[in-house]
Order: sequence, then structure tokens, then C-alpha cells
Amino acid sequence: MKGRIFSGVQPTGNLHLGNYLGAIKNWVELQKEFECIYCVVDLHAITIPRTPKEIHEDTLEVTAGLIASGIDPSKSVLFNQSQVPHHSELAWIFNCTAKLGWLNRMTQFKEKAGKNRENASVGLYVYPTLMAADILAYKATHVPVGQDQKQHLELTRDIASAFNSSYVEEFFPLPEPQIFDTASRVMSLRDGLSKMSKSDASDYSRINLRDSIDEISLKFKKAKSDPNPLPYSVKELEDRHEAKNLVGIYSALSKKTETEVLNEFGGKGFGAFKPALADLAVSVLEPINHDLNKLLEDKGYLIDILNKGSQKAAKVSGAVLSEVRNLVGFVR
Repeated sequence: MKGRIFSGVQPTGNLHLGNYLGAIKNWVELQKEFECIYCVVDLHAITIPRTPKEIHEDTLEVTAGLIASGIDPSKSVLFNQSQVPHHSELAWIFNCTAKLGWLNRMTQFKEKAGKNRENASVGLYVYPTLMAADILAYKATHVPVGQDQKQHLELTRDIASAFNSSYVEEFFPLPEPQIFDTASRVMSLRDGLSKMSKSDASDYSRINLRDSIDEISLKFKKAKSDPNPLPYSVKELEDRHEAKNLVGIYSALSKKTETEVLNEFGGKGFGAFKPALADLAVSVLEPINHDLNKLLEDKGYLIDILNKGSQKAAKVSGAVLSEVRNLVGFVR
């Protein structure tokens, strides 16, 4: 094994194609080379208002989606964050390690809080220290991140360095980013400049993992494009954002390079390309959709998976927290 991976996903509604191609598909591959710990981060999910029913149901749906996509609970640790209290305890210690200036520079808080920052929750503000605790509670050596999450990982490394300097050098590893270029940012089907998102008001902006064959086909048919045929080179896609997004999706689903996709479809219009893309997406997503829905029929099984995963996770993080408590000087 090359090291230990930690990554998490929020239970905030349907998983979509962007989640799958940008993260989950890569997580599945990482299981072959790394010790993997995957977490449904339900503590992070309550930084914005959510109902208890939403948190409960979405946690199980995300769990089912991860398993259906290829995360194997017998090979990887799969659990939900709130069942392992070491995350919260270490987050508080990191709140007392991180500097206010570090958190003030975090762009995600500014984006999510918007103009109404005074009414944002404290949890949303200190979200990055909990993320650091998620990673470092397992002494993870690598973290799969998208370009928009690199700042959080850099903060995690800063916190680890500050803790190590205060107590024991090299106690926490400085986790390295695992960045996957292919389709790392899948964009909206309605706007090639906006990331595919669960929060977009239009369901036609995204392909959900629970969408039917007909829904997938219709959404790609209605996806925004342009009147020009596809070019023969990737360079010619640079200013054609919607076309570039659709070619990128085809590339990721087919495991072909964008150049190979354009060698096949260059000179053809979207009337030919979109049906081929829809057929390809269905071939990849239909088995996931089938397994996801089947798993959701037995929620007791999913809860059992999470319980067992939480026990495994707690053994690892508990040992780390025991050392941390001794280093900080807490009487035990």
C-alpha cells in the first residue's frame, strides 16, 4: 500500500454525475493501491439548516450510492462522521491551534455565507478545522481533492505543522493532495461556466445517479451546446465552454482522451454527438442506478455497514486521539 487515503462526501441530496466523475470513480480506483477511509460527513452537513429527516435519509442514500459505485466496505472503511466523536474532539484542539487569520482567508466561507455573513453559523466558519480533524485523526497521508478544495488541504497542512511544532515534530503527517485532472470539474449542462451542483434550481443542469434511462437521455438532449460542429483539436474547444464540458464528460465515461473523442466525432454536430453521449452515460450509470435503488430497499443493511465502519474508524482515530491527549497534557 502506498499510504492512507481519507476523503468525505456530504449527505446533501442526490449524488450526481459530477460527484461520480470528479471524486467517487477515482475513490474506487484508489482502493487498489491505498488503505482507504471514506466518510459520509454528516457533521459538516448541519453547518447549514437541514431537517433531521433530510440528514438521516440523505446519509443512507449517499452510502448506497458509494457502494453501488464500487466502494467496497470489506476493503475500505466506510462510515458516517457523527458516530466517531474523535473528529469533534480533535476539531476543538485544532480550533485552539489554528489562527484567526488563516480562517479569515478561507474563500469557501465567504462564498457560502454571502452578504449575510453575520447570520452564518459558527460551524460554517470553523468548518475547515473540522475537515483538518477528519483527515488527521487517521494520520492520512493522501487526500483526493478537486482544485476548489486545495485551500482546505493547505490549511490542514498548516494546522498539522503548527501542532507538530508545539508538541512533537512529525507527529502528524503533512497529507499530500491526490488531484485527478480528467473531469475533475464537471460543469452544469445548462451553463458551461458553472460547476454541476445539487443546489442548482434546474434539475436539467445535472445527471443524478438515480435518474432513469429516459431522464438521462432527455437531459443530454436538452444540454446547452452551440450551433457549430465539434472541432478536430482540443485547443479549438477552449472558448466553447458547453462543448468542452460535454466532450470532457464523454472522455471520462469512455476512459478515452479528449483528443481520441475528437478524432471520432470531429466535424460532426451535436445532433450526432449528444445521443452517443447519452448512450454511453446510460451504459455506465444504469448498473449503478440499479444497485443504488436495490440497496435503498434494505436500509437496515446500510445502517449495519455504517455501524461496522464506524467501529473500524474509531479504533484508528481513538489510538491517535489517545496520543494527542497525552501530548496536550490532559489528565486521564
